[in-house]
Amino acid sequence: MDAAVERAVACMRERFADPLTVTDIAHSASLGRFPLSRLFREETGVSPGRFLAAVRIDEAKKLIENTSMGFAEISRAVGYDSLHAFTHSFTAAVGLSPGRFRRLCRAQGAGLPAPGPGPSPRSGSVAGTVRLPPGHGNARVFLGAFATAVVQYPALAQAVVDVPSDRPSCYFLRDVPEGRWHLLAVAVAAGTGHDPHAVRSGLVGGHGTATTTVTVTADAVTSAAVRLRRPCPADPPVLLALPELEPPVTVVPHPGCAATTPAAAAPERERAGAGRLRLVPAAPVPPGG
Repeated sequence: MDAAVERAVACMRERFADPLTVTDIAHSASLGRFPLSRLFREETGVSPGRFLAAVRIDEAKKLIENTSMGFAEISRAVGYDSLHAFTHSFTAAVGLSPGRFRRLCRAQGAGLPAPGPGPSPRSGSVAGTVRLPPGHGNARVFLGAFATAVVQYPALAQAVVDVPSDRPSCYFLRDVPEGRWHLLAVAVAAGTGHDPHAVRSGLVGGHGTATTTVTVTADAVTSAAVRLRRPCPADPPVLLALPELEPPVTVVPHPGCAATTPAAAAPERERAGAGRLRLVPAAPVPPGG
C-alpha cells in the first residue's frame, strides 16, 4: 500500500469522530488534496470522503452490537451532528435501521435486509470460480455485485458459496443489471490442524477497484475469477448486514464445482444465523497502529 494512502487511512481510523475534511486527511498524508484524492481512489476504489463515511458506519455497528449506548450517543461518538443524519446514513449502508440491527445482533426477531430491487429488464449473469489462499480450511463466502467498491446495501445480485480448502468452487450471480459493477466477496475460513474450529480468518476478494470492475451485458454471462486474500487497511469496511458465515465442516461438490446457494434463496440458513450475526472486519487496524 502506498505510504501516503496508509497515513490517510490511519488518520481516518484514529480521528473518525472529529469533523475531518479531505484537506485535513491530505495534510496528514503530506500531500495536496487533489493528488491524495486521485491516489486514494486508485488504491482503495473509493474517495477519501467515502472511505471516512464507511469507517464511521463500521464503528457505529461495533458500538451497537457490543454496547448498550443509545443511538444519539453513538451518532455523536462516530462524528455525526444529528441523529437523523446518522440513522439515514446507517440504514442506507447497512440495509437495516440501527434499532433493527441491534435486535438482529441480539437475536430478538429482526431479519436480515431484503435483497435489492428486482432484476432489470436488461440483465445478464456473472460466473466463475472462487479460490482460497493457501493455509486455510474450508470457507463460506458471500459474493455480490455492487454499485461501489464498498460491500454495502443493496447488493444488485448475491450468492453464498462453500469453498473447500484445496480447490476452487463455482459461483453464479443471476439477474445482474446491465452495466459495470464491482464484484466483491467476504468470507470466513476455518483454521487448519487438529482443531479447525479454534481459529477463524476473515478474507476478502473480488474486483474492488475502479479499474477492475466487471462489465455485464444483457442476456450474456460475464466470466470473472475471484481470489480471496487476507484483508489489508486499504480495504473499505464491510457495511452490509450479512448472514453468519460459519465455515462448513465438509463441502460436497457437484460435478465440476462445489455447492452454490443464491443468498436470497436461502431463508432457512439466514434465519438459523440471524441471532448470531458476525460481520467480517474487512480492514482491521494493524497491531500497534
